Amino acid sequence: MAVLEVNFISEALMRTVPMYVILPVDKLPVPGAARQEVKPFKTLYLLHGILGNYTDWLYGTRIQRWAEEKNLAVVMPSGDNASYVDRAADHNYYGDFIGEELVEMTRKMFRLSFAREDTFIGGLSMGGYGALRNGLKFHNTFGYIAALSSAQPFDNINALTEDGMYFTQKRSFRQATFGDDLEAASKSSLNPRVLVEKLVESGNKFPDIYMACGQQDGLLESNRQFAKFLESYGIGVTYEEGPGGHEWDFWDRYIKRVLDWLPLDETAPGRNSGNVGLGLDINRG
Repeated sequence: MAVLEVNFISEALMRTVPMYVILPVDKLPVPGAARQEVKPFKTLYLLHGILGNYTDWLYGTRIQRWAEEKNLAVVMPSGDNASYVDRAADHNYYGDFIGEELVEMTRKMFRLSFAREDTFIGGLSMGGYGALRNGLKFHNTFGYIAALSSAQPFDNINALTEDGMYFTQKRSFRQATFGDDLEAASKSSLNPRVLVEKLVESGNKFPDIYMACGQQDGLLESNRQFAKFLESYGIGVTYEEGPGGHEWDFWDRYIKRVLDWLPLDETAPGRNSGNVGLGLDINRG
């Protein structure tokens, strides 16, 4: 399994940006198995949450092992704390970066499939919101969306204050991210609910959507409500809950469920340090 750290200059962000890329180009077959056909990789663009960066998924989950088994390329960019939306004031066009530039750049760099049905976006918490918003906005690019413990930043915006709250819950932080007029932002394409309504109205094809949230997660009810919102429009959504809070043990388990849900190759482990594949007792030589 090749794991690459890449830095490139982004026009959307006007600076050099990092990303990790998991690319199963060096997969060795187990003895007796045929070497698999080399073809363009299906690709998952995987977004981190608040306080995180491009290293989170690689170090917090077993995504590397499972991607190798499924012959899946995984692209993990950094999104700062910007919720993966465009902010013209400081030239941080994260929406365009995720939905257009990152896809175009990685397709230039690597042998990735250009097909919509082979191109996926997912994330956790802030990244779950980013996956929903940008997956819906760029629905011609992404055929599948996976959102784990997704933030719903426009829920209860009228209750936001500056007192005694975590910084992400302060009105000033939301305004810095989405604009001073949060009510107007909630009625714009920044809100996944608005994008859903526009897609329904236009008759465009929806990406398939998977959502999951821990039963001890403070975001559980808002995730339930968004899944019900999708169902109210007749949109198929796979929604799951399970034990766990807003933490890596839950996301590690459920990113595996995401990969099982996606239309990927059958699991086929390759030879590596954890699967030597000799068919004999290596301690006996």
